Amino acid sequence: MNTFTGKAPLPISERKDQHVTQASGLPTTAAQAEPILSNLPGSFPEGVLLRRHPDIVATVRRLVPFPRAVQEAVDGLLATLDGAIPELPEDAHDATLWRDSAAGYVGQRWVDVPFLWAESYFYRLLLEATGYFQDGPWRGVDPFAPQKLAELDSSELARDLTNLDALVDAPPAEGLLAAVAASLWGNRADLGFRLSDPSSTARDQVDDLVADDSATLWRLLDSEPGTVHLVADNAGRELTADLVLVDRLLATDRASTVVLHLKPHPYYVSDATVSDLLTVLRRLTATPGAAAGIAARLRAALATDRLQVRAHEFWCTPGTFHELPTDLVDELSGAAVVIVKGDLNYRRLVGDLHWDPTTPFADVVAYFPAPVAALRTLKSDVAVGVTPDRLERLENATPGWRTNGTHAVIHVRD
Repeated sequence: MNTFTGKAPLPISERKDQHVTQASGLPTTAAQAEPILSNLPGSFPEGVLLRRHPDIVATVRRLVPFPRAVQEAVDGLLATLDGAIPELPEDAHDATLWRDSAAGYVGQRWVDVPFLWAESYFYRLLLEATGYFQDGPWRGVDPFAPQKLAELDSSELARDLTNLDALVDAPPAEGLLAAVAASLWGNRADLGFRLSDPSSTARDQVDDLVADDSATLWRLLDSEPGTVHLVADNAGRELTADLVLVDRLLATDRASTVVLHLKPHPYYVSDATVSDLLTVLRRLTATPGAAAGIAARLRAALATDRLQVRAHEFWCTPGTFHELPTDLVDELSGAAVVIVKGDLNYRRLVGDLHWDPTTPFADVVAYFPAPVAALRTLKSDVAVGVTPDRLERLENATPGWRTNGTHAVIHVRD
């Protein structure tokens, strides 16, 4: 029986002007929007490709004691960032996939090919350099694991887990509202766990919500309980918040089943894998109070198939969701709603393109095989679904709103 009573939660922003409206004129199409590249000096993509990636590699080398051969292979990869894109070795297990996706990119400068593909390919080559897929002692070793584990040991997460008692004890609608807010903000997840006034955390962040279609999300969840798919993004605190959301969806009968989509292996730095899921469950279990209760319910849900885990190879490829394989399309098409988490998944959902930001989200994702909700903290240039007046205010007051992680969207297409 549905345990929600009374009205559904208010939209997270509670502001009428936050809802996406149809832009004037014809919407920009994917054919008209140009791919985002990294060759503009001083641009965000250039900074990621040429400065952030070397920093990431330096952190990996500092935290994981790889042998000299691996260090030299990693150095060789870094050296290519100032030159031509190298080929993946022919004997790599997925060489055909990446060769097909390259479509002539190999041999070009990294900054001159689509940013989404370049970033994805860099991480694939990094795994190759560390021996992740190769026979030997370093096979299957996640080079990013120390960073993920450190986040689970943080004082911020410890505070979040302590405050979970208030979230679980809150009225069901308010607890779900807080869980959605926590899942949305990712590493600002503590915003969703302050429950003295359950909706205040969301309202406090109203100016940070670029668009808020949460009323549509509540309507989708307010029908007969069905299967909700959640395509996860990051491990650590964000996956912890996602699991709290999963628990609330199941505990309040807003979903009969939740299917959690994780990465089959490490991809970007903090992407969540099945191993990360188990690590977070252990962390929750070791925390007294509501956290341990959530872990116990999730473990029981896994055992009874109310919570199911998928780790499709597609999630670790550079393709956009327009290229979803048939088996994923078939499974997702039966969803009550598919919740797509995070910035990378958003870029793959809408296309990593120079969209006119006022292009309606619903138009861009009309192809998707099920109702879809995107919970995204903005950390890259792509933007759609912004009203013209909101866009003007953002550009004038907060020029870095697209990339600095201070703004977010809840986009929904029913």
